[in-house]
Amino acid sequence: MNQRAGSFPLRVVAQDVLLALFVTVMQVQGTLARVAADGAARPLTELTGLGLALLVVSGLAVAGRRRWPAAVFAVTALTSLVYYGLDLPDGPGWLALFVSLYSLTAYGDGRRSLMIAGAGTAVLAAGWLPAAADIKPHAAIGWVFFRIGASVMSAALGESVRSRRVIAAEAQARAELAERTREEEARARVDAERLRIAREVHDTVAHAIAIINVQSGVTAHVLDKRPEQARQALQAIEQTSSRALREMRAILGVLRDDGDGRVPPAGLDQIGELTAKAREAGLEVTLDAAPPAAPLPSAVGGAAYRILQEAITNVIRHAGPTRVTVALSSGIDLLEIRVTDEGRRAASGGPGADGPSRDGRGSPSGPGRGIAGMRERCRLLGGDLDARPTPAGGFEVTARLPFAPSGSRA
Repeated sequence: MNQRAGSFPLRVVAQDVLLALFVTVMQVQGTLARVAADGAARPLTELTGLGLALLVVSGLAVAGRRRWPAAVFAVTALTSLVYYGLDLPDGPGWLALFVSLYSLTAYGDGRRSLMIAGAGTAVLAAGWLPAAADIKPHAAIGWVFFRIGASVMSAALGESVRSRRVIAAEAQARAELAERTREEEARARVDAERLRIAREVHDTVAHAIAIINVQSGVTAHVLDKRPEQARQALQAIEQTSSRALREMRAILGVLRDDGDGRVPPAGLDQIGELTAKAREAGLEVTLDAAPPAAPLPSAVGGAAYRILQEAITNVIRHAGPTRVTVALSSGIDLLEIRVTDEGRRAASGGPGADGPSRDGRGSPSGPGRGIAGMRERCRLLGGDLDARPTPAGGFEVTARLPFAPSGSRA
């Protein structure tokens, strides 16, 4: 809680200086008035120059009560012991002492300041009581106990103020921490939603573009020789692009409040349409899918569809026209997906014949996120994915998705 010297603003320093002048005037003026008063409670000697100097020094020391609380208390306590030990006139010469005791505990460091205040008060009491042993009348000794009690009260008041300040600072720190935590959680939710949208957009666009690329290549090849086949390829391009646009509107629809352009979320019930588009792109797809014993969770069904879509897209991009086997097997608590292709066909001339590696991490335009995206979907549900070349020169993707998602652990 201590602050370094010079760290206080000018306004605070000016306040302490004014307080020190006020205390000095009160101590000197009050003591002089007590000396001049008639019927004083005890015989008063004449106030000497030393007494005035002690009152002035203790009063002016209050100006440094915030910067050096312990030192100010030591100065005021020492001057008080000397003043009353010399049997100088009693008066309000204790004002500076009480202010310094309050400042010591209010601006100190807690336990250490309390120990100093307690020890100092005990020393003061031990000095004041013997000095007042022969005081006349004896009732005047009550002022000594008043000084002791007021010293204890000043220290306790300062500690109370310090404790309140500490509690308020801790409450403020907790409030700021809670606010930062809420902001971090909000940013995390936004980042997660942004990642989900990016993943959906990637899968949708990559699949559509791969099919359109294949069909446009077929169209350019057969346009003059077989216009009917070219027309079918153009129709496939139109249907694929239309489907991709609908899915894009559905994905980006979460950014709007209205439901325009929404379509049902992707799921395994659309696997027939997916394989049909793959066949139109030149793949020979064999589907081996047994119906699950119970309806799949929507998260599992959506992830399974996107994994199949990405796996087929990778085959179109990297292997071209080839044979693909899609196998779905549903257990008690697990869905297994296996997509296996036979690899590039010799002199196929199709897309991907001279394309990049089949690891899903490269493409003619640069690095891709095919395998990484599928693996990420599996991990979000607590599953796993295995993607590796086959001995026959093809490629196989195997994904296992548990029915009880455990994305929180991932």
